[in-house]
Amino acid sequence: MIGLLRDPKVGVILVEHRDRLMRFGFDHLEAALAAQSRSVLVVDPDERTDDIVRELHEVIVSMYARLYGKRSAQNRAKKALEAIA
Repeated sequence: MIGLLRDPKVGVILVEHRDRLMRFGFDHLEAALAAQSRSVLVVDPDERTDDIVRELHEVIVSMYARLYGKRSAQNRAKKALEAIA
């Protein structure tokens, strides 16, 4: 992904949803790319348009992803320890 952002030859970055590219700061990235005559094309038009609602949704999704990621890591570590014993 970083390669796409660094490569000036890439004029359009196509994503299905905004949060597939990044959770926070999408508008800033979009503005930075526009300054370089580049753009991000989001396929899903049914996204939230209210900034506050969208940002709250992004925070909640991020928190749940972190929570379940930690839980998953703990389960993998527990299984690894059980396999060793």
